[in-house]
Amino acid sequence: MSRIGNNPIKLPAKVEVTIGGGEISVKGPLGSLSRRYGPTVSIEQSGDTLTFKAATAEASAMHGTMRALVANMVKGVTDGYQKRLTLVGVGYRAQVAGDKLNLSLGFSHPVVHQMPKGIKAEVPVQTEIIVRGVDKQQVGQVAAEIRAYRPPEPYKGKGVRYADERVVIKETKKK
Repeated sequence: MSRIGNNPIKLPAKVEVTIGGGEISVKGPLGSLSRRYGPTVSIEQSGDTLTFKAATAEASAMHGTMRALVANMVKGVTDGYQKRLTLVGVGYRAQVAGDKLNLSLGFSHPVVHQMPKGIKAEVPVQTEIIVRGVDKQQVGQVAAEIRAYRPPEPYKGKGVRYADERVVIKETKKK
């Protein structure tokens, strides 16, 4: 039995939730998100709390997953999510132009990353990128795509890395 699924979600004052037709929609000050769910999980709203029930014993894992996803949706529309990336290397720079992120990563050409709808990128310093949005999965996916252009290499540590990522530097070959 899922213990996470048994915890109710307390809704903040500015959040509206609509449940119906196998879909849950969460609307808050930063935006709105919606997600479909199957018949194995039932969601009930009473006042400012949401409770999740599994229809069968096999569905308990899904009811814990659904509760976690809805909790992430509520947090996303109230506070939002962000990922910080750091550019390490000589001449590695980033700048935002509208909904495009221009990256100089040591290639012979600049790399232009088109930001999807609902995701914003900020560059407070040329070597730091902040990816923000309301959908946790989408923020993480965009950050992973940006990092994939030039992942950190193990000998000098150059590349695009998460701000909290530790890169283990290998020792070079000795004669």
